[in-house]
Amino acid sequence: MMERSTLIEFVQDARQRTLDLVADLTDDQLLGPCVACLNPLLWEIGHVAWFQEKWVLRQGGRRESIRSDADTIYDSIAVPHDNRWDLALPDRRTAIGYMGEVRDRVIDLLQKNEWDDELTYFVLLTVFHEDMHTEAFTCARQTCEYPPPKFTIGEPAQVGREPGAPSLGDSKQTEPPQSFIEQDVAIPGGRFPLGADGHEPFVFDNEKLGHVLEVRPFAIATTPVTHAQFAAFVDQDGYHRSTLWSEKGWQWRGCNSAEHPIYWRRAGNGWERRYFNDWRPLEPDLPMIHVNWYEAEAFCRWAGRRLPTEAEWELAAAGCLVGDVSLPSTRKRRFPWGDDPAQPTRANLDWGHTECVSVLACPDGDSPCGCRQMIGNVWEWTASEFLPYPGFEPGPYKEFSQPWFGTHKVLRGGGGATRSRLLRNTWRNFYKPDRRDVWSGFRTCAID
Repeated sequence: MMERSTLIEFVQDARQRTLDLVADLTDDQLLGPCVACLNPLLWEIGHVAWFQEKWVLRQGGRRESIRSDADTIYDSIAVPHDNRWDLALPDRRTAIGYMGEVRDRVIDLLQKNEWDDELTYFVLLTVFHEDMHTEAFTCARQTCEYPPPKFTIGEPAQVGREPGAPSLGDSKQTEPPQSFIEQDVAIPGGRFPLGADGHEPFVFDNEKLGHVLEVRPFAIATTPVTHAQFAAFVDQDGYHRSTLWSEKGWQWRGCNSAEHPIYWRRAGNGWERRYFNDWRPLEPDLPMIHVNWYEAEAFCRWAGRRLPTEAEWELAAAGCLVGDVSLPSTRKRRFPWGDDPAQPTRANLDWGHTECVSVLACPDGDSPCGCRQMIGNVWEWTASEFLPYPGFEPGPYKEFSQPWFGTHKVLRGGGGATRSRLLRNTWRNFYKPDRRDVWSGFRTCAID
């Protein structure tokens, strides 16, 4: 069982991060525009507290609700998305007070003798749920052109760079060095244990059940696709060549008048990108970010490449083939670098820089086969539909995965605003293929 002190620390830290991400915003900004990829932040901060109250205090602790109207306001299943701007929402002070009271009651519950495996599960469920929302708060600030968050918890952005690597944002650097970028590493085929095993203290339902499957040999890029690489696709008229796009992708492009990545604009003969509320020259060695699945797919066709399946991605990250060994006796490494926790030299996570770092950064996080940044920096689209694993059973929070099977694509890895405690090689993220507000990029595979 996880240490009581660790659970308390997680609860406090997750709640503080939520408060940090909205502290500087005005009341108008806390509501924001009614668009499909956003929630009103004033509603969302109350929602994360309600979710924790529902599962920890009411379900796990058998306590009464703090607010009699909480379910009618903050239940994301019961309250339609577009109605959330029209609710009689508690004001900022009341919402923050509710958040603090829920946090304090959860900590009080944990400090008493009522702590058990079930309560531990619900605490972790709600902490990780809040972690996912704080990443969404970061995306919302970018979408709405608000200033970047006013905190970082990592080292300066140069940490973990290889000797001689270009500085981030160096306007004199027109192309990233090619000695490492654009290289492939060959992965032998074999039997691979996809998914989570029984050694994790907590896994989401879509990671289970771990199962062995056969993976054919493949070759995968050592780094994610960069700004410079994607700019070449755009400059060669990639958004106007229908042969590069799938039927659904071409339809999306036309309906949205997409001419280039969402936060890019022309600047002379080059490009600028919007970083929250600031426009800056395109940094060639940073990973491509804020592209959707259709854009990634079109780039791959242009480059004569393809997206990896999620099994290929996880194999490249974990480096564990089992041959004829049965799954229960097999241990995969939790992260590309091993089982030790993430550090800044291994992965860009936890708002260490509030932005991406060069694809050459974090060499200490390389996977056994030599792939870099498979955890952190940007989420990576895969070719795979988000589907249940064999033997899938929904967890207590039944709406987490099951409603989205068959309509979403799988992403792997994690972004700069993802919490390190949330991630491991088996973690499956999922979004609709048209989403490009999130910290999503991709790496590619060679075509056989």
